[in-house]
Amino acid sequence: MAGKLIRKDENRIEVPIGYKGGMLVPGVIFLNEQLGEFLEPQAIAQVANVSTLPGIVGASLAMPDIHTGYGFAIGGVAAFDINEGIISPGGVGYDINCGVRLLRSNLTRQEVLPRINDLVSAIYNSVPSGVGSKGKIRLSPDEQKKIIVKGALWALGRGYGSASDLEKTESDGVLEGADSSVISEKALERGRNQQGTLGSGNHFIEIQYVSKIFNERAAQVFGLFEGQVTVMIHTGSRGLGHQVCTDFLPLMEKASKKYGIELHDRELACAPFYSQEAQDYFAAMKGAANYAWANRQCIMHLVSESFITAMRGSPSSAGLSLIYDVAHNIAKVETHRVGNRDIKLVVHRKGATRAFPAGHPELPDIYKAVGQPVLIPGDMGRSSFVLIGTPQAMTETYGSTCHGAGRLLSRHGAIRAAKGRQIRQELLEAGVTATSAGRGTLAEEMPEAYKDIANVVSVVDSAQISKKVAMLKPIGVIKG
Repeated sequence: MAGKLIRKDENRIEVPIGYKGGMLVPGVIFLNEQLGEFLEPQAIAQVANVSTLPGIVGASLAMPDIHTGYGFAIGGVAAFDINEGIISPGGVGYDINCGVRLLRSNLTRQEVLPRINDLVSAIYNSVPSGVGSKGKIRLSPDEQKKIIVKGALWALGRGYGSASDLEKTESDGVLEGADSSVISEKALERGRNQQGTLGSGNHFIEIQYVSKIFNERAAQVFGLFEGQVTVMIHTGSRGLGHQVCTDFLPLMEKASKKYGIELHDRELACAPFYSQEAQDYFAAMKGAANYAWANRQCIMHLVSESFITAMRGSPSSAGLSLIYDVAHNIAKVETHRVGNRDIKLVVHRKGATRAFPAGHPELPDIYKAVGQPVLIPGDMGRSSFVLIGTPQAMTETYGSTCHGAGRLLSRHGAIRAAKGRQIRQELLEAGVTATSAGRGTLAEEMPEAYKDIANVVSVVDSAQISKKVAMLKPIGVIKG
């Protein structure tokens, strides 16, 4: 019998120890009353289940875009003691290092709108998208293994970007310690021809403009101004990452039994962090994460070429440059202050974004004065946001915040709700030119399928685990 939730304040709900048996720490869900209407019982149970895992520190956390996921809720954050805790593929998800990259341009909305159809078509034709899509970048087995080790640096070696892009990418676009020998041949095969391609479903490339600035100082540091055109890229590690997760789930289930870990949900399969099973998964996960960073770097290059073609200009006239790239499905070893000491933790962010504050040693010098850019996409009809990390996030959420709007409708539910409607035409009438690779994708991804991103962001802003910098509105969308 489940216990009762406790509302702590306008933005926080506690899932108390005792809500379910075996909880070691409480759960905390960042949620206001309005979003509380959409909180799924299964997602609450998942927050409680995570709190039963060995070595968990502080609390099992969930962001306001919470919804039910595989094992861990999407929007979940959990940190485990590196010596006594575990790592779990369910805490990372199938799309390892799914993430977001934001580019700024020299162009304004008024300059781009007359050519928006050409631009959407050029990007759609340049960046293959959808299930099983294959790109122009063909890799030999040896070359693919270099990507797994080098991440975004590999793409720079092929001429896709500049050295300054690395410092504007979380972890410089590479996790050290990736090992291709623990990645299956099937996973390697699935990823061999997918560099420079966009995933299906909710993955997208979006042409946007800056509609409102909330923090002038941070916006200036990020190079943002009202009316400016930006490009947001949302995709991950494609088939390679999916297969890595698929391969390791049964291995981790066996490991859970081997090490006597009681699972309240088999989808939480895990292993002690320093066990061989955990280290193999971690090395494979790092490889998939590096593949994803290289992928977004390559896509950025293809988008830049598309701008030059469609806008009939030079690279300098478009002026596309990277603001930042963040991961939101990942596990990393980080040092955090717990009580009165600094300890190493295995931080799982599954549908959550790192949000480090000003002065954090992992930030590049260009952002140290204001904090890490935090990129939060919404839906294709409303808006997305740029925020900054805060000291409060380090205190409460291991430097984490939300990652998106969070789904309200399942994909099948959205298709049913869109029956008889022309979503593409509705978007066009709202000022958004949209195209997609998959039949039915626009219906699956229609704005009503998601929570209102403005409400989600207002919670993290009000709770001060990240602060608003700018709002971006879509004018062109390419869906996978």
